[in-house]
Amino acid sequence: MLTPLASPRFLALAGTVALWASAFPAIRVGVDGLGLAALSFLRLSIASTALVAVAPFAGVRLPHRRDLPLIAVCGLTGMTAYQVLLNWGEIHVEAGTASLLIAVAPVFSVLLAGAFLAEPLTRNVVIGSLVAVAGTAVVTLADGLSGFTAAALVVLAAAVVQGTYHFATKPLLRRRTGLEVATYAMVAGTVFALPLLPATIRASAHAPADALLSAVFLGLLPSALGFVIWGYAVARLPLATSTAALYLVPPVTLVVSFVWLGEVPHVIELAGGAVTVAGVVLINRRRSGVTRDRRDLTLRTAPADHTGQERSRPGPCGRLL
Repeated sequence: MLTPLASPRFLALAGTVALWASAFPAIRVGVDGLGLAALSFLRLSIASTALVAVAPFAGVRLPHRRDLPLIAVCGLTGMTAYQVLLNWGEIHVEAGTASLLIAVAPVFSVLLAGAFLAEPLTRNVVIGSLVAVAGTAVVTLADGLSGFTAAALVVLAAAVVQGTYHFATKPLLRRRTGLEVATYAMVAGTVFALPLLPATIRASAHAPADALLSAVFLGLLPSALGFVIWGYAVARLPLATSTAALYLVPPVTLVVSFVWLGEVPHVIELAGGAVTVAGVVLINRRRSGVTRDRRDLTLRTAPADHTGQERSRPGPCGRLL
């Protein structure tokens, strides 16, 4: 008999954290050998191909025409822009530092939802946002003003577009599963990244093997498999459990980056990262309660999909790495 922590749902959640944490050091390896454009396009195209291949077996339906504008926004922000900005930033920013900066993304998602979706900005949301932003500032300035680089701002821009992605997916997730939305967005992101194809062909012709393997790894595992097992986990676990697990991504990234790349994080960076995560936790204390109430109502009224099962809905802090 399986123990709770050895059950498939917890193993899927742990696998998601490990895969998404490993994406940051893998990007460092890939961008060094392939360059910004090639790594961005290869990862997107490999991931979208894999997701489309499993779509018929995973019950992924074709999108409705009315959803295409939102899908385009999701693909442009959360896929194309996010990949380009994160890969660009990691040319100069260490993998562990990048993961700490990306941790602030849920703040932007919450603020956009408050501004445009009329979600309440409670005291916890405001204080948590300020705390998370303060932690991000500490990470960015860990080496003092002399150590501040434009690359850190690029990574923060990646966090902004990721937050925008999660905000834009909210209306879609009322009608579609998390895996369906991720598949639509990944394909759309690949289409928007097509201008990078010529540079990808040139770079791939003479790229080292480890860089090419890194691109394949990023596309198949963190991007494609990560979404599949994340959707499996959040459909079977309490929202608070799946959300809390994502707070482990930055510390696991630091461990993987140390083992894989020999990166040693600055003590001040660790402190700033802890402050950022604390702010996001504070935000989600409010969101978890509200979402739980809404989910209870949804489970009583939600329509079943074509398999007869209620459609799963991802947590508020689902990540894209």
